[in-house]
Amino acid sequence: MNLLIIEDDRDILSFLKRGLEEEDFNVDTAENGEIGEYKALENIYDVIIIDWMLPDKDGIGVIKSIRKEKNTPILMLTAKGTLNDKIESFKSGVDDYLIKPFEFEELLLRIEALYRRSLNSGENIIKIKDLEIDIESKEVKKEGKIIKLNNKEYELLLFMIKNKNQIISNDMIKEYLWKETEYINSNVIAVTMYNLRKKIGKEFISNIRKIGYKLEI
Repeated sequence: MNLLIIEDDRDILSFLKRGLEEEDFNVDTAENGEIGEYKALENIYDVIIIDWMLPDKDGIGVIKSIRKEKNTPILMLTAKGTLNDKIESFKSGVDDYLIKPFEFEELLLRIEALYRRSLNSGENIIKIKDLEIDIESKEVKKEGKIIKLNNKEYELLLFMIKNKNQIISNDMIKEYLWKETEYINSNVIAVTMYNLRKKIGKEFISNIRKIGYKLEI
């Protein structure tokens, strides 16, 4: 899962990044509103965590800009905790609200709930014809039999489900599955997709020649 944290307190930012990476999340960060907004609009994230009080542009302004272009789940993480603060945040487009100080375990639960909601209306089990994906256990079954996917294949499957009925290009897959610092040759994406389609069945994901791939539900 790819996360963006927009937070100007470096101690909190470092704590969050370290803790979430230990939980196997891919974490990108920004220390002010303008950079956070740029990253949110230019990259693909599963969940965005944002503080309200930020340099250059506050969290509410960033959220409103994101909502003009994307529906990425957003969690407001802030010390501001009045009812009016919450009302303003939800009206701006946030999906969840957590007040500082917070428990890390609760943050994890909220991130996972937002991710499940974006995939399958909050349910742990995704069913597509005879395919079943358990988001919590990361177990994939077809006709009741377990299919063994490696990490990239599994993340690619979830990415396709999240973007169902849309054409997904190789560039979008590369951006989502591989960090900018990771080198991949031109065949890696094709091989990963080929293996995924072979394991789950080619009928689930269409190969649209010279354009990309599409999972239709």
